Amino acid sequence: MSLNRREMLRLGAAGAGGLLLTSAASSQILAPSVLPGPMAPIIPQPTVPARPATPLGIDPQLFARAKASLDSRQYIRHRDFIGIADFSMHSHLPRFHVVHLPSGHVESHAVAHGVGSDPVHSGYLATFSNQPGSEATSNGTYVTSDTYEGKYGLSMKVKGLDWSNNNAENRAIVIHNAWYAEPEVIEQYGKLGRSQGCFAFSRKSQWDVMARLGDGRMIYADKIA
Repeated sequence: MSLNRREMLRLGAAGAGGLLLTSAASSQILAPSVLPGPMAPIIPQPTVPARPATPLGIDPQLFARAKASLDSRQYIRHRDFIGIADFSMHSHLPRFHVVHLPSGHVESHAVAHGVGSDPVHSGYLATFSNQPGSEATSNGTYVTSDTYEGKYGLSMKVKGLDWSNNNAENRAIVIHNAWYAEPEVIEQYGKLGRSQGCFAFSRKSQWDVMARLGDGRMIYADKIA
């Protein structure tokens, strides 16, 4: 049967409409399958503060020198604690820092310097010396050694590892306690007394320092500026 032009146009329009309906229906059926599922809730993670590059209370430049000295001496046996004596500071301040390197924790103590390093007894270390008989403090890297019973009771020997302190053993430079390094001296005079070049502490500080820096640990002593 032949179709006239009008019928062909009518059938064509109906077919196109059917295709549109089919496409729309398909979209309605497929749409849910392509939508993402429910998003998992975002749970904030606790932030852990980063350990500071320089332990708190220590001059960054001095700490960097001490750390570089330790890193260059792989033969130093124990590397958990180090001592850093900041002789830029006045003697009434806690300027001997015991640092636990893995955590960055710091314990600080007052420590005396030598008579020869502060002849006017200002409380500030003016000069270092490595000369026997100078009664001065020497700067540089030390390593702790044996304990012994001496004039001030139990004391600890140290060995100088640098040209600036390599006479430490000959000069009998040690860690000991002394009456002139007790807190009462600071309260009365505003400064500590002076040693003959040794690291002299109060009795309590000496025990704390020796407990942390026992045989074979490093001490670095210096001043900035």
